[in-house]
Amino acid sequence: MTRKTVTPSNRAVFLDRDGVINAIVERDGKPASPRSLAEFQIDPEARTVLQALKAEGFHLFVVTNQPDIRRGLMDEAVLQSMSDLLMETLPIDEVSACLHDDRDACACRKPKPGMLLDLAERWAIDLDRSFLVGDQDRDVLCGLRAGCTTVLLDRSYNTGANAHHVVPSLAAAAALVLERAELENA
Repeated sequence: MTRKTVTPSNRAVFLDRDGVINAIVERDGKPASPRSLAEFQIDPEARTVLQALKAEGFHLFVVTNQPDIRRGLMDEAVLQSMSDLLMETLPIDEVSACLHDDRDACACRKPKPGMLLDLAERWAIDLDRSFLVGDQDRDVLCGLRAGCTTVLLDRSYNTGANAHHVVPSLAAAAALVLERAELENA
């Protein structure tokens, strides 16, 4: 069977950051976001996995809630350094971060789909042909609200409720997306 060559399209994979692309930090027995560059550890498989998705023609976006900025627990310059590192290291098209807390009632904080809708509009992305990969139930709800196929990484801190697919790792998520793309291209 010959694999079709795919050119960049209007399909995307939206990726949560913490717990998907980089390691979660544990604080007080709960999963949390890194607050320093020293805590920010990119998954060693992420580059290879994301390059495979990019080669299949997917746009790649990081969509991340970062309320520690609003809460005064992290400096925005540190967050920008983390985003810069992702853009330099991985084949990411754009990083979108919501800096709000729940009390701000913004449209961008997941589970609301604002970040995905904004990226889709600016990049002409077909959300029905796109995927959201996350590690929390709020990621799944965000993806569902935006009309994406959702892939949840199985973690002890999520329920897996309502996700289209639950897989053990970022590599497994990418394999699933590539399998679906191959079926679509057949």
